[in-house]
Amino acid sequence: MTEPLEKRLEKAMAELQAAQDAVARTERELRSASFSVLSSDRAVRATAGPQGELTGIEFLENKYRDMSPQELAASVLEAASAARLKMNRHVMKAMAPFAEPSSNVPELKGFELDWERIFGPEVLREDDEDASRGGPATPAWRDALGDEGED
Repeated sequence: MTEPLEKRLEKAMAELQAAQDAVARTERELRSASFSVLSSDRAVRATAGPQGELTGIEFLENKYRDMSPQELAASVLEAASAARLKMNRHVMKAMAPFAEPSSNVPELKGFELDWERIFGPEVLREDDEDASRGGPATPAWRDALGDEGED
């Protein structure tokens, strides 16, 4: 026997209100979120803000003094990209539950988000921390340099 329409509508409205409250809490949390990442050469720390924007760059232990301009630029880009990627993944994880189907109201099927289209393909790749457990990897900043340390 199916539930009366009024009861189903009441459940749907309650779930909608709970979802709206959860989205508002998540939005507040995301507005104040930031992630900092250290470059693989430990010369630069970059911080990304809630919309993936670069909000801070720190040059650590005066290492930049011994770096070529290309090496320093590569370190900055590596740290900034990694911080932005961490923020994008955080947003993706925080918002994913709102796209899932409702367990209480079968008529609410959820929707599919194309995270790759929103943030780029790297957001769906294996997390760097997981990849590093498999063995040493070449630092990303090295890819930006040529054989003689020039791009």
